[in-house]
Amino acid sequence: MIHPTAIVSASAKIADDVEVGAYTIIGDDVEIGSGTRIESHVIINGPTRIGKDNHIYQFASIGDDPQEKKYAGEPTSLVIGDRNTIREFCTFSRGTTQDRGETIMGDDNWIMA
Repeated sequence: MIHPTAIVSASAKIADDVEVGAYTIIGDDVEIGSGTRIESHVIINGPTRIGKDNHIYQFASIGDDPQEKKYAGEPTSLVIGDRNTIREFCTFSRGTTQDRGETIMGDDNWIMA
């Protein structure tokens, strides 16, 4: 269920039934739960945990460095729950150490740019 043009890190943990679209890049320290569908041209960097039955549309940017000038490379993470819809061109960055060090998105959300 992974398109042959997708690039998936050997250290990524992806459930067997996850669909990964063309030209998507999944980096190190990423976990993706069962039933999740990722369209083409999505970038997912870690540390990121994505739950079950999510749908991530094309051109989303997930789990990259926080958009915060004070960020200096500290270890932070992103946690996405279950049954979320993340539409085109949405960005979810990891947290900052000025807060808890993680960004958390719960369950059953519909996110649009």
